[in-house]
Amino acid sequence: MNVNDFDFYLPEELIAQTPLEARSQSRLLVLDRDRSELYDSSFTQLVNEVATGDCLVLNDTKVLPARLIGEKKETGAVIEFLLLKQTTGDCWETLVKPAKRVKLGTVITFGDGQLMATCVEEKEDGGRIVEFSYDGLFYELLDELGTMPLPPYIKERLEDQDRYQTVYAKQLGSAAAPTAGLHFTTDLLNALKQKGVSIVYLTLHVGLGTFRPVSADDVLDHKMHEEYYELTEEAAKTLQETKERGNHILAVGTTSARTLETIASKHGRFVAETGWTSIFIYPGYTFKGIDGLVTNFHLPKSTLVMLVSAMTGKDFLLGAYAHAVKNNYRFFSFGDAMFIRPLVKGEIRN
Repeated sequence: MNVNDFDFYLPEELIAQTPLEARSQSRLLVLDRDRSELYDSSFTQLVNEVATGDCLVLNDTKVLPARLIGEKKETGAVIEFLLLKQTTGDCWETLVKPAKRVKLGTVITFGDGQLMATCVEEKEDGGRIVEFSYDGLFYELLDELGTMPLPPYIKERLEDQDRYQTVYAKQLGSAAAPTAGLHFTTDLLNALKQKGVSIVYLTLHVGLGTFRPVSADDVLDHKMHEEYYELTEEAAKTLQETKERGNHILAVGTTSARTLETIASKHGRFVAETGWTSIFIYPGYTFKGIDGLVTNFHLPKSTLVMLVSAMTGKDFLLGAYAHAVKNNYRFFSFGDAMFIRPLVKGEIRN
């Protein structure tokens, strides 16, 4: 498989730069795989798409204000950090720009010296391990000095930082939002519960892989980075009971999907677990945990397009993307969503 097989035409004006006024105001493109049909809907109608007894799985990770702008202590050069994950103690894996200015031993200061970072390891592609030093509480300083790490395709300033968090964000530690969850409101979640849909939460902290393009021509040569996940005993029990009675597991977002597939592939069932996943899902993969997916529209040639293609079939997905472009759907983090319905008749062949 060549990465160019997952390319598609996207006019720049369809890349959503700001969130809509209301979270659930976004549109929803429904993919019916049994009939190979698409239909346009709205996100509030998801409650009518999901069946009583099904289980909706959401990622409750909370985004760190992980973008820091500092100065090189020696020269005053402006350096930008994106915190990706805590490694040990006060050491963090970061993306640095410009990376060529940050070598082993380089010291960067933030907020007039309130926070300092020393490079302790150089990694590839702009990655650095840095050790922070400070007085007080690290996360309080991060709240004061950091900003939300919006993706590079979003050029406009985000006035309300909370709009890059889901309404159920709880576990602090992510470098990016699980954007399929941004459409949900408390009212919509309550409506789903009232219908008899189970709501389960897991945690996957979005990390380095989100910011890495597929650099290899051959899809199989691409290597995913690890991301930390957690699934509780209570959540695993609900998921397993849903499966055993024949109802559907519906992942909200590719992060939830990857976590559930990691656990189901390893154990053949849902179990409570914490760990690191580097699972890479692309066409030809057989889903073992999830039956359906709520997801946003993703970047051309990305691993996320490949994951969704594994569930829908590549041609059907690219046809859905062409429909979305033609009908002016909004793309990427602040854009619209699609719902891939569970199969009734059988499997999709890629």
